[in-house]
Amino acid sequence: MILDHLVYATPDLAGTVADLRERGVGLVPGGPHPGRGTRNHLAGLGDGAYLEVIGPDPEQEAPDGPRWFGIDDLTGPRLVTWAVRVPDLPAALERPRAAAQVFGDALPMSRRRPDGVLLRWSLAFPADGGGVVPFLIDWQDSPHPAGGLPAGTTLEALSGIHPDPGLVAGPLAALNAGLTVVPGPAPGLEAVLRTPSGVVVLR
Repeated sequence: MILDHLVYATPDLAGTVADLRERGVGLVPGGPHPGRGTRNHLAGLGDGAYLEVIGPDPEQEAPDGPRWFGIDDLTGPRLVTWAVRVPDLPAALERPRAAAQVFGDALPMSRRRPDGVLLRWSLAFPADGGGVVPFLIDWQDSPHPAGGLPAGTTLEALSGIHPDPGLVAGPLAALNAGLTVVPGPAPGLEAVLRTPSGVVVLR
């Protein structure tokens, strides 16, 4: 299992990005997700991983359906999920499916970076898990977004919270995801980041 990125969703992208920058997280523009009604900013976390801050894109019309990651229902920023990187998504899906941990079909995605480079990737979401079970992502032939991101922020710890940790133990084991999950009132994640300005905790 290779950690690809953390997803920090917000109803106010500009405000959240400004707040994180003030706290030392070196975010740079990522790009829009055409037809999804969202865009993102990214920060490198070291070891080829990154933080994605995603929210509504004011330059796009509202999408036909809800924005991903529950953005339309958020009242503030939240660490909603995480992704693990795989080199061959169809092959990677066979193991969790064989273990009766069902993921959805592979979904093709794309966005254009500010420098004009088009990124294409595919991903698959778990059937459940409340964000504690990661989704899978395959960057195919595209350059990985972590390449070239400003250094300075590192991920020190990532843990999960779930009312019944046993319910997510199977899917995590099927993915070889060594995530510590502790009991809590609702599913969630906590990430501890080290920045030049100090520690930032995202939940």
